Amino acid sequence: MYGEEGESMYALVARAGVLIEALPYIQKFAGKTFVIKYGGQAMVSQDLKETVVKDIILLKYIGVNPIIVHGGGAEVTRLMERVGLKVRFANGLRVTDKETMELVEMVLVGKVNQGMVSLFNTQGGRGVGLSGKDGRLFLAEKHPPVQMKGEDGPFEVDLGCVGDITRVNPELVKSLSQEGYIPVISSVGVTTEGESLNINADHAAGHLAAALGAEKLIVLTDVEGILRDPADPKSLISVLPEAEALGLIDSGDISTGMIPKVEACLRALQGGVKRTHIINGCIPHSLLL
Repeated sequence: MYGEEGESMYALVARAGVLIEALPYIQKFAGKTFVIKYGGQAMVSQDLKETVVKDIILLKYIGVNPIIVHGGGAEVTRLMERVGLKVRFANGLRVTDKETMELVEMVLVGKVNQGMVSLFNTQGGRGVGLSGKDGRLFLAEKHPPVQMKGEDGPFEVDLGCVGDITRVNPELVKSLSQEGYIPVISSVGVTTEGESLNINADHAAGHLAAALGAEKLIVLTDVEGILRDPADPKSLISVLPEAEALGLIDSGDISTGMIPKVEACLRALQGGVKRTHIINGCIPHSLLL
């Protein structure tokens, strides 16, 4: 027996079985908010971007309210190198002087955000672009100098126009989501005086998830997750309590760009988010899996 398009009845039954298997999850998460931090290599490949966007649109259609927070570090780095600016990081955060801040806004608010919104809309979703400055979504203050360890002992690094979120005003995001839109938010914040600040996208997602009372925070990255031994892919940690996470940061086992991701998860959990996940966005359909 075959269906209208030549598929065997067995294949059609198997496909229906997948939908039935998904039903309890659809029922469980209908009406719930997922904050999805989108970044890493999953933002580089056009095919992967389209896959991720389609998965998010599917979540919206089955009743989940996805909210997207994105970075764009690779794009910022490329532009800085092109114009001859030195790229520096401290504890996973980009050192951002005023000239670099202008480039960050150009890339994140202009190129990356609008490109993602366009992709959502061409794939059948209703994406709308925001930055943390819109509606004073991310109010922030300058991050204090960070302590670093060097061969000659500890030293301080001034991060410049890098911000820490002091308040989230999520009303605009809630309204857009309730009206059927998928908010796509770039991680630029603003001070009470109106100065733009570069906000780490992981931190922004963690704060927003807490402010929205989200069901989940999902951090898409380009590695499998947290490894107990960074050199051993088999040492993946499936579940990590807060105390152990902080201990791994102190010991250096969690380092560089993974630090803000773990901090974002901890911030979200402390704010009432039920579950947080760090997953490999380079695996097709990892959000659905």
